[in-house]
Amino acid sequence: MAVERSVGVEVFSPPQGAGEEKYVSHLNRRQALRLFAAAGVAGAAAPLLSACSDNSSTTSNTAPPPGPPVKIGMIVPLTGSRKDLGNEMDNGFQLYLKLHDNKLGNREVQLLKVDEGETPDIGKAAAEKLTKEDRVLALTGVASAATIMAIRDTVETAAVPLVGSNASPTALQGANYIWRTSFVANEPGQALGKWAADNAGGPLAIVASDYPGDDDEVAGFRDAFVSANGTIAGNAIKWTPFQQKDFSQVFQQVKNSGATSMFAFYAGASAIDFVKQFKAAKFPGNFKLIAPGSLTEGYVLKQQGADAKDIYTAMNYSPDLDNAANRRFIADYQKAYGTIPSTYAMASYDAAAVLDKAIGDASRSLDSFSLNAAIGKLGQIDSPRGGWQFSQNRTPLQRWYLRQVRMDGALLSNVLTAELTTLG
Repeated sequence: MAVERSVGVEVFSPPQGAGEEKYVSHLNRRQALRLFAAAGVAGAAAPLLSACSDNSSTTSNTAPPPGPPVKIGMIVPLTGSRKDLGNEMDNGFQLYLKLHDNKLGNREVQLLKVDEGETPDIGKAAAEKLTKEDRVLALTGVASAATIMAIRDTVETAAVPLVGSNASPTALQGANYIWRTSFVANEPGQALGKWAADNAGGPLAIVASDYPGDDDEVAGFRDAFVSANGTIAGNAIKWTPFQQKDFSQVFQQVKNSGATSMFAFYAGASAIDFVKQFKAAKFPGNFKLIAPGSLTEGYVLKQQGADAKDIYTAMNYSPDLDNAANRRFIADYQKAYGTIPSTYAMASYDAAAVLDKAIGDASRSLDSFSLNAAIGKLGQIDSPRGGWQFSQNRTPLQRWYLRQVRMDGALLSNVLTAELTTLG
């Protein structure tokens, strides 16, 4: 399988003797500008669509005059194996609307939700209905990488902006109307690569589901890991069938390889099964399991429970990030849904924030074309994950964090332990 080369990552390590949590708080306050400055200097690697605006709020200081209602189409899994993911995406967007009187850009919103379903064809039919029959101003959502690739031509032909909040495969290049508030699929692994090379302690095994798009996650990690002089056990990747239920054989292969750590990419039900069986396989106590954040994120961690303890992941968000926007978001989300938000809910919340500001900016002659142009002119978004803005790839230029599953008070959580890098 051909693998594109990825840029190596920079890892920020705590000074010797400093506690991880203390250092994270220190970084949040003092390293933010340096991180973004460094990314800006990179220029050709991550050019920005626009400079940071003076107003970093998600809404304008002066609200635009009220205009006619707007239709926003949401494509999320409402049934099937991704239903829980779809619920979290829906919750994030709905929370933003609730906090803003069901308005975006000071216009009443009619939110039209359509089931993404289990196959790309169902998702494509949903996009065609929303753009051709319902004539929505914009789209949001989309969980599956296969679906977003299937609807690309529909979105581009209709010239209706899609502010996607999850799926973002590396193959999605050159689209003019597709924006994502999540991350490119190879970035979690890319962010982890150097840290893993420095901390794996020996040969590392790689296992992942054999499913379209999953190779992005593996490629990002493998290239960064090898570039940092990491060693892959057996010099091979173990691919398992999609929605694998029994991982006993692959775990035995990993043990036989002599690996002292393992990188794994799974999500949803497969992530739950993988983690529970990993715990039951009784690897040595110093064996490290590291992964993109999806392995322990959101609803899957609740079902994994204590079996997920000590797993390390990289993600663009953690509930314990110490910033004002996140403190508000956590409080509002808990009040509305009685639980802690995931990165999926956060990205959907940010998608609503992007539409809110862009609709307000384009309100004098609002249509899908002017809205798309307004999105391209947005500056920094004040987000629960920390400030970010769109890069030339129409994806966030954002910080990445190392997390470890452990108790946070009485709650099992993905606890932030260090900042890794900035990618976008």
